[in-house]
Amino acid sequence: MRGVRVFLSLILVAFAFIFTPASAQQKRIALSFDDVPRGRGAFLSPDERTERLIAALKDAGVEQAVFFLNPAKLADADSAGGEARIAAYVAAGHVIGNHSNTHPHLNTMSADDYLVDIDAAEQWLKGRNGYRPWFRFPFLDEGGADKVKRDAVRAGLAKRGLRNGYVTADGSDWNLEALTVKAAADGTPMNMTALRRLYVASQMSGVEYHDELARRTIGRSPAHVLLLHETDLAALYIGDLVAELRAHGWTIITADEAYADPLASVMPDVPFAAGTLTGSMAWQKDIEPPLWPFWITSTVTQSLFEKRVLAKAVEP
Repeated sequence: MRGVRVFLSLILVAFAFIFTPASAQQKRIALSFDDVPRGRGAFLSPDERTERLIAALKDAGVEQAVFFLNPAKLADADSAGGEARIAAYVAAGHVIGNHSNTHPHLNTMSADDYLVDIDAAEQWLKGRNGYRPWFRFPFLDEGGADKVKRDAVRAGLAKRGLRNGYVTADGSDWNLEALTVKAAADGTPMNMTALRRLYVASQMSGVEYHDELARRTIGRSPAHVLLLHETDLAALYIGDLVAELRAHGWTIITADEAYADPLASVMPDVPFAAGTLTGSMAWQKDIEPPLWPFWITSTVTQSLFEKRVLAKAVEP
């Protein structure tokens, strides 16, 4: 009888999986943080931010995120101690990748000069613990409308053994961070509860939009990579974001797992090379996108920030 019960249980599990909607069967996402090391933000010192971010990721059960570095920033007075903070991320189990040395726009320079900048970052990165041979384009600018430049950089990356550290989901967290920095500089009080809600909602909106776009384009939910930045907002609210992702059926995976997805070999040929890999793939296939989440746009985010975070600065 026990064997029969076990068999029936397995059958029920199998049927539950078969009849579960595709959106609930596979939703995986890794976390990535750009522009490391950053200087002081609106609320925390760089050291405080790193300590809180590491602790929050650990408490949230995030095994591994990837931090994309601009080594030239280590010389900035505002980023003093950056090397120790990078080492702390790696010691906590996270990995590091190349985000260029000085964070230039590919649109503003030659392919050769751009590759020289990448090489300068590689010189600092190679051989360090946690290093991964992934390069993320600053501003997600892969050459814009200049296909010759785009292909020259793609060839240069391949020659160097570097893979595209692409993004599949983006909630424009940099915009909200910039609004908080300005408010802090102006001495304007902020409602931190409303700020947390706006941060989580805007990131979730970007994630769900890009997942739907990916499903329409390739017929499945890939192993996503979410673009975030090493900001005070991430240090304060990453735990809330991870909890919200899980509440909506997402599994947090490692960056290593995400970049093992077959998407890693895709190089879309589109009229303007920039932005998320998801968006470029959809453009190449002429896929009708879902409705764009209204609060991802900078204008709407600013309006919501002013109305919810600044105008109601007294905690509820």
